[in-house]
Formats: sequence, C-alpha cells, structure tokens
Amino acid sequence: MTAAMTVQGSTQHGLRTHEKYDRLVAAAQAAPRLKVAVAHPCDQASLGAVFEAVELGLIDPILVGPKAKIAAAAEVLGKGLDDFQIVEAAHSHAAAEAAVDQVRNGQAEALMKGSLHTDELMAAVVRREGGLRTARRISHCFVMDVPGHETALIITDAAVNIAPTLEDKVHIVQNAIDLALALKVDPVKVAILSAMETVNPKVPSTIEAAALCKMADRGQITGGILDGPLALDNAIDLGAAKIKKIASPVAGQANVLVVPDLEAGNMLAKSLTFLADADAAGIVLGARVPIILTSRADSTITRLASCAVASLVADAQRQRLGLPEV
Repeated sequence: MTAAMTVQGSTQHGLRTHEKYDRLVAAAQAAPRLKVAVAHPCDQASLGAVFEAVELGLIDPILVGPKAKIAAAAEVLGKGLDDFQIVEAAHSHAAAEAAVDQVRNGQAEALMKGSLHTDELMAAVVRREGGLRTARRISHCFVMDVPGHETALIITDAAVNIAPTLEDKVHIVQNAIDLALALKVDPVKVAILSAMETVNPKVPSTIEAAALCKMADRGQITGGILDGPLALDNAIDLGAAKIKKIASPVAGQANVLVVPDLEAGNMLAKSLTFLADADAAGIVLGARVPIILTSRADSTITRLASCAVASLVADAQRQRLGLPEV
C-alpha cells in the first residue's frame, strides 16, 4: 500500500472506502518514522499491527516482552524478527514498565499497547516514580471515521476518565484541541455535549459546558472555538441547529465532541462503530508521549490510523519543541 492507495473495508452493504483515514496515513508517511516502544506484542493481532505499520513506513518499533512469545507470534504470521530491536521482559507487567523506560531514556517517542490489558500499560504510565505524567491530565480520544460524515470526529473522553470534574474537563478539552491541531484541523470546533442545548441547573453537564466556554473566552482553554451545552444532533447537523435557532460557529459543524462522562462517550463511540459502521482510532494524550491503544477487534485500517495519529501528534510535539527526530 502506498500513500495514494485507498483502503477498503467490508460493511453490511459491501465495500466502502476510508478517505479520512487514508489522508491521516498519507500525512504520517510524510513525517519521520515514529520510534515506538510496543508493550508485550505477543499475539497475532498486536504484532500483526506492528508489521503493517512498519511496511507502510509509519513506525520504527522496539518490541518489549518475552522474546520467545514474540517469536512464536511472528512465526504464525510468517514474519521474521531479524530487523527488529527486542527488549526482553518476562511478563506483561514487566513489559509495560520496560516500555515506559524506553521513553524515559529517550529511545522511544511513543508507546503502543500490545497483548496486555490497558490497565497494565496505563499503571506504568501514571506511576508516581518513573512514569510519564505531566502537568496535564491524561485523557483518551477516538478519531472516528463515520460513513456519510464529511470530516473525522474526535470524541473524548470515552476510555480513561470515568466521571471527570470541571477541572479534569479543561485538560480533556485542551488535549483534544491539541490533537486536532496536530491533525491539521482548522478551525477546531468543539461541542460540549449534554442532553440539551440550554443551561439547566438540574443537569450539571450543562453548567459545566457553559463554564468551559467562558473559560475559553478568558484564555484558559486555547486553540479552538467552543460552544455548549449542545445536544448531539445540533452539534453535528446544521439542519437540527437551524430548527433549534442556535446561532453559533460550532453548532452543526463540530469536529470535536466532548462528552459528559465515560459512559456517555463509550456508548456514543460504540453506537457509531456498531450501528453506523464507523472506525475508531484510539490515542491517549496528556502523558509525555502519545500512547497508541489498539484492540484485537480493530480493523487493519483502524490500527494503521491509530499509528498515524500518534505519529502526527509526536511530529507536532517535535516541531513545537524544536527537537530532532529520535
């Protein structure tokens, strides 16, 4: 596959293309290869994703885990490991810590989840001593390719912060805006979602939405245009926004959707995935480096898009700090 090729996936109605993800992959191919520490890639799905991303020129991986298990997975895939750097780690917990150490010692500029639980990897990331914490709260974003929707949608947070406070949401929103900017979204239009578009004292998420918008007005959140509260329909559909007579530069055309809590975000993302045949590339932000979260159920293009997103985030960080590539 080249930058110009189109990836097709099966749907209930046949084959469909993935133009939004194709554009992400092509943009990432133009950036330096991302040096990624892959934690415990010991099954066909996780190691296969690594091979696919390497073949496309997206990543330069460091495989961290038990070498015998990694080799066994590679053999099943019919692939060799001669060109790969492998860091021995006895089990998944040790692999997570060793992968984080690769970042801390400057050998890697991103993490990638292999065949271990997300909690194991994130525990190593957020540990007080030797982790990858920053002043920013860690949060998750889905970059979703929804058939029939013109642009990719960033949904946050559907995987890390269970019941975020207003202070947490400031970080969640800023992480999402920074991601959108790294993906060359311009302008970044952020909808703070609730069940309605009016402030209702009985619905706390509407009050927090209004507060976040005012914080953006005061420069406490930067880089994007915020509006909220907005219901999902009038956040992404211009017709719905016009019916409700909402005059806003965001309503009907949001490209970032900030949900009230993890439950709402998870249901929204999975509804789009399973009912609208959307793909959901996942990334964790707010740590020292981007963290690629893939699932065994992810399609090939979704796994590649997750790598591409992380590559573009790392490249934006590199350019902002004036750093050479690793």
